[in-house]
Amino acid sequence: DLKSEMNKTRKLPLKKDTRASDSSQEDAIDQWARRRKQFKDSKKCSSTGGSSINSTITEGSVNSEDARSVDLGLYSENEDRGFYTENFHSASWVFRGDDVSPDNSPRCLSKRPRPVAIRERTVKISKGTGNYPWGFRIQFSKPILVTEVDTNSAAEEAGLQVGDILIAVNGTDVTSMPHSEAANLARKGPDILTMIVGSDISRYPNTPRPTCRGYLHKRTQSAILKGWRKRWFVLKHNGYLHYYKHKKDEGKCRPLEVTKLEGAEIGVDTSLGKPFVFKCIPQAGNRIFYFCATSNQEMKRWLEAMDKAVHPIHQNHVWVDVTLHNTTLPPLAIKNPECLGLLHQLDRSKDVWIQHYCILKDGCLYFYATLRSTPAQGGLYLQGYIVSEQSLGSKRSVIELKPPSEEFKTFYLCAENVNENKRWITALKASINKWLPLHQAIQDFMNRPLEETRM
Repeated sequence: DLKSEMNKTRKLPLKKDTRASDSSQEDAIDQWARRRKQFKDSKKCSSTGGSSINSTITEGSVNSEDARSVDLGLYSENEDRGFYTENFHSASWVFRGDDVSPDNSPRCLSKRPRPVAIRERTVKISKGTGNYPWGFRIQFSKPILVTEVDTNSAAEEAGLQVGDILIAVNGTDVTSMPHSEAANLARKGPDILTMIVGSDISRYPNTPRPTCRGYLHKRTQSAILKGWRKRWFVLKHNGYLHYYKHKKDEGKCRPLEVTKLEGAEIGVDTSLGKPFVFKCIPQAGNRIFYFCATSNQEMKRWLEAMDKAVHPIHQNHVWVDVTLHNTTLPPLAIKNPECLGLLHQLDRSKDVWIQHYCILKDGCLYFYATLRSTPAQGGLYLQGYIVSEQSLGSKRSVIELKPPSEEFKTFYLCAENVNENKRWITALKASINKWLPLHQAIQDFMNRPLEETRM
């Protein structure tokens, strides 16, 4: 039946990455449409007391040929356990914290500023030409934030992203330094700018950005037309190499071909007697791609970028790491919970209420069997949900968690009494309000009249 089929397709092991194998944009759209229809046709899908539904479709799946998403299902012999994360993966989200509306926070919320979870990474940018050779803009703030990354710039190719926090520039800590001094460090440094940047739980977009792009000559495989053809190549962060006939075709036309580089064999080739030639042998299939660059430096640039795609480092959204860590803790070991206590969740497939001990923390509701249970049975990501008090059947006071779109699941919870319900509703609203959609947060951020420096 439909429920069992959906469980088979959506229940995956913990932290297992999935990639859209089809490189066609139309197929990706059709797949998204079929997924929406499944949600609408089925009213029996549940999670954390029902069945675990884990998203394998992201917003990027409609816009790119090779999107990937992170599965959060908690592996268990009991398929009723897991995280419901569908809405979290439908868009990128920004964490704003307690300082958004402290006056509206319930007493159980801590009003003290708390440190943000930071994931650091190193970004190396090769100096370009012109007045702004690095291709990005930083804001006058502490910490210093990246507010703009130029399209087709060295910064974009290096993976710098809007919202990144500057931690160090060319080996010098800049976390407490004015942005003008940080800019001078970059300008007076070597032609390769080395920065340590951090992405906090406020944003870590999973939208693909090119890591390398440019013209290369590709050796044709055709038995009729042999030789070299100039093509526009784009290597994306997700490890897929796209190529087009012309540069202007990128973003407007389908790529002529998309090749997955993970696990491929790459290296310089001297067998053809032509300089600056390198080859790529993908893991899948038996083809050999030969490329020719215009210079030795250009060839090295492509080989370095492709090597990173061949040996990728798979990372979750940093907030995913935080919640997965919390699931391994006993309920009372999760620091600074916003609300805790017993809640009953409606399993609509069986029309029964299942009791959980619940912990609310920064937009995630964790479910435990009892106060002494470890690990968590599962949980619910609340980004975008609307909380209200409703009457349902014989219960005159029920907490309704309504999703922002009808294809997602609506949850019904109930505490021990009406006053407890109101306490939970207040806490849930405040916790959800800590998150904004990424596009809205960036727009709000850009509209602020702040001093910036172009690099």
